[in-house]
Amino acid sequence: MTTLGLIGSGNIGGTLARLAVRAGIDVVLSNSRGPETLADLVAELGPRARAATPAEAAAAGDWVVVTIPLKAAFELPAAPLAGRLVLDTGNYYPDRDGQLARLDSGESTSSELVQEHLAGARVVKVFNNIYFQHLLDLARPAGASDRSALPIAGDDAAAKERTTALLDLLGYDAVDAGPLAEGWRFQPGTPAYGLPFLKDPSQPFPQDPGKPTDAATIEAALAAATR
Repeated sequence: MTTLGLIGSGNIGGTLARLAVRAGIDVVLSNSRGPETLADLVAELGPRARAATPAEAAAAGDWVVVTIPLKAAFELPAAPLAGRLVLDTGNYYPDRDGQLARLDSGESTSSELVQEHLAGARVVKVFNNIYFQHLLDLARPAGASDRSALPIAGDDAAAKERTTALLDLLGYDAVDAGPLAEGWRFQPGTPAYGLPFLKDPSQPFPQDPGKPTDAATIEAALAAATR
């Protein structure tokens, strides 16, 4: 049995939990407020889901999703995530996270900083460039003609293989954007961030129903990114 551990159970975390349960994957949910605050989501998800502490979610997950604000990711205890495959969905928003000189200068990427903080983990950047409702609605089974793709970045080849396998189970193809240092190519403000999945780019995310986006389109968007 495979298990998805979630540290953070908001829009992206809750969506991933729904997709995982749909795919027959057990989920262990956690947040900063305590397991009891996740009772409604657990009840919605059914017997494959349970709520726990972040450390318990880290211990249980074959994949551990960290889906919390970037500034909060730097406060996570590193020990429970040592040796784990960590999927980082985070983005850098200075208004929320504070100014970070190494990110402002382009010296580093947000996921590289997360990897530094969680030195014993294997971090893969994924799920950060798609609106949560589109993530839920665009999932398709393997072989579907309208299957979408999501970019991933990571420094560990085996970790990226396992992430690709999870994406396949959840309903997506993967596009390997390279190491974590290339994660800037699908961060906020780039052509690959959100825009490829919009049916009408003139509409804001909540109103746009989304559209399937294949690997070639994602690859082109990644290649078009500039600093």
